[in-house]
Amino acid sequence: MRDGASLKKSFLEELTKAASLTEIQQIRVKYLGKKGLLTSELKTLSTLPAEERRSFGKLINELKELIESEIASKESALSQEDLRKRLVSEAIDITLPGKYTPIGKEHPINKVLREITEIFVTMGFGVEEGPEVELDYYNFEALNMPKNHPARDMQDTFYITEDTVLRTHTSPVQIRGMEKRKPPLRFIVPGKVYRCDADITHTPMFHQVEGLMVDTDISFSDLKGVLEMFIHKMFSPETPVRFRPSFFPFTEPSAEVDIGCIFCKGGGCQVCKGSGWLEILGAGMVNPRVFEMVGYDPEVYTGFAFGMGVERITMLKYSIDDIRLFYENDIRFLRQF
Repeated sequence: MRDGASLKKSFLEELTKAASLTEIQQIRVKYLGKKGLLTSELKTLSTLPAEERRSFGKLINELKELIESEIASKESALSQEDLRKRLVSEAIDITLPGKYTPIGKEHPINKVLREITEIFVTMGFGVEEGPEVELDYYNFEALNMPKNHPARDMQDTFYITEDTVLRTHTSPVQIRGMEKRKPPLRFIVPGKVYRCDADITHTPMFHQVEGLMVDTDISFSDLKGVLEMFIHKMFSPETPVRFRPSFFPFTEPSAEVDIGCIFCKGGGCQVCKGSGWLEILGAGMVNPRVFEMVGYDPEVYTGFAFGMGVERITMLKYSIDDIRLFYENDIRFLRQF
C-alpha cells in the first residue's frame, strides 16, 4: 500500500480544487469506486501477514471515513452556493407594478344554458346526454318520422351516411333515455345540434334543451304548469305566456309557446311583427306511437315533451338581434356579458 499520509494529502488537494458537483463525483469514483485507489488497496488485505492485517484494515477504514466525510461536506457547501446564486439570479422585484391579466367570463350561450338547466333541476328534472353523431333511427324513425316523412324536410339534415346523421335536435336522447329505464322519469337534454341553415337567426350548429316527463297520470296541464314556471323564472313573473296549436310528429296534441314581446311589452313592434308575442319553444303530449317504439304501453303511460333553442332564449334575454354575434369571438361583444 502507498503511504497513507500521501494518499490523504493527494485526496485533500484534489477536493480543494474541485469547483463543481461533477468534479466531486469524479473524485469519489477515483478513490471509492469499484476500481478506486482505496478499493484496490483493500483487495490486498488478504495477501498481508496476519499480524499486519489489523493495523492495515484500521488505516483503510479511517481513510474511507475521512474521504466520505470530506466529500459530503464539500457537496453541501457547493449546493448551498448554487442555491445562493440561483436566488440572486432569479430574484423577483416585488416593488415593480404588476401585469394586468384580464379575467375571462362565461360565454352568454353557456351562461343561459346553465341557467336553463338549473331551473329545471330545481323542479326535479335530471340531466341526460347523448351522441351528437346519431343514427337515423333515433333521430327520426323512433320519433315517428319514418323514411320519406315530409317532416324530415324541416330539419335541414347533415347526412354522414344514409343511416347516420349529425343530430338535428336533442330529442334522440329522449328515446335512448326511455329505452334504458321504465317510468316514472323526467329529465332534460341540453346539447349541440346541427342543421344546414345560416342567416341572422340560424347557424349550422346551435344549442337546444329538450325536456321529457313520463308517468301514469301526466296531463297537458302539467306541461303548461312546468313551462310557465320556467318562463317566469327565466324572464320575469309578469311575462305573459300563451300556447298555440301546432304540429310535431312526436307529440299529439302539440303547441307552440309564446311570451309577451320583451321589446314592446305587448304593444307591437318590428321584432314581434306587430303581434305583441314572440315564439320561444315547442311542446306537446308524447305521441303514443313514440311510446310503442320504446316498449311503453300508451294505455298506461302518458307524458309530455318540449324543446327550445338556447340561442333564441339568449337573444331574447339580452336583446340581441343577430345570432352570428355569438360565434364571431368579437371581444367587444363578449365583454358586455
